[in-house]
Amino acid sequence: MALLEVRDLRAGYGFPVLMGLDFDVDEGETAVLFGLNGAGKTTTVHTIAGVKRPDGGSIVFDGEEVGGKPPNELVRMGISLCPEGRRVFPELTIEQNLRLGAWTKRRGSEYEQTKDLVFEYFPVLSERAAQPAGTLSGGEQQMLAIGRAMMSQPRLLLVDEASLGLSPLLAQTVFKAVNRINKSGTTVIIVEQNVGVLPYADRVLILEKGTLVFSGKGRDVSGADLRAQYLGGTARSTGPRKHKPARAKR
Repeated sequence: MALLEVRDLRAGYGFPVLMGLDFDVDEGETAVLFGLNGAGKTTTVHTIAGVKRPDGGSIVFDGEEVGGKPPNELVRMGISLCPEGRRVFPELTIEQNLRLGAWTKRRGSEYEQTKDLVFEYFPVLSERAAQPAGTLSGGEQQMLAIGRAMMSQPRLLLVDEASLGLSPLLAQTVFKAVNRINKSGTTVIIVEQNVGVLPYADRVLILEKGTLVFSGKGRDVSGADLRAQYLGGTARSTGPRKHKPARAKR
């Protein structure tokens, strides 16, 4: 059953960026949104999360139209965004960053349970809970950013460029943690250019210039073909599969 249904989604910044996207994400899936820089990936997740207002079309979450609703309302409804570039609060501790992510959960026991779950996903954060976020490595900051987004207990987690700036080993650590989050019941959309995420993808969506050019099952997509056909041979690889995608009709 589709948790998220996107129909004819259009958005831009005085000029068109998204030009009529149509896709579904089923409850419990991990969907990976691929595309080159400027393809519209970030605009897509920002529009779903309410950071960007759509210019047209429909976004239905759990049977309810949510297009144009403000981010705070969408967080309460169960949609949480981990933005590109991590954007942690560097002078605040790990614990304080997590508490800011839990602003919709006011009960102390609920906060503690969710924090403990985040620490289970990312043990290094537990070890350094009192450490300022600005002193963490890039990989640790990415873990914190994802953990902060999880503190609102979302049903749909949007992760924008999870592996940006990370080594292949750290990227895989983050991907595996996000996969654990997904297996625990959270539906996930990841924006990526790193084909190393493919082993964790139930659904693959590929954007070119604001248009969806491929939608298919992750098991049917090859990292080599993905780079050659859609990413200009520039995507980073940390272990793709060997299946060939069929190019979507335009």
